[in-house]
Amino acid sequence: MTVRMNNVGIVVEDLTAAIEFFRVLGLELEGQGAVEGEWAGRVTGLGTQRVEIAMMRTPDGHSRLELSRFLEPAVIADHRTAPVNALGYLRVMFEVDDIDATLTRLRAHGAELVSDEVVRYEDVYRLCYLRGPEGILLGLAEALH
Repeated sequence: MTVRMNNVGIVVEDLTAAIEFFRVLGLELEGQGAVEGEWAGRVTGLGTQRVEIAMMRTPDGHSRLELSRFLEPAVIADHRTAPVNALGYLRVMFEVDDIDATLTRLRAHGAELVSDEVVRYEDVYRLCYLRGPEGILLGLAEALH
């Protein structure tokens, strides 16, 4: 049996700002458009819906992030400021070549570390969690060679 992750979805209020943030991180905009119609509502169980989406792709082409802005129906819950130990989806982690340079770029777009430091996991990774656009929780990992 073959299983491959297609994408991870994140709902945002400001699609333009989220696209720019993830571009700065290093993802590429694969496509952007609207999702609506009876078929879409049947998939999500929301009935009538109108959603603007942007599909972001990692440079290697293996991973995607779907950014969605719901126009209809209205968003009914907000989990963006939930702590790291909240139930449900936690975060998306990206492996980067240079965590310090990446943080410098992302901070210019409002990113803030969850704690005050980048930590080292043995001789394997340097890791951190950060809040990105609209408080979205992300992780960064830099492999130590």
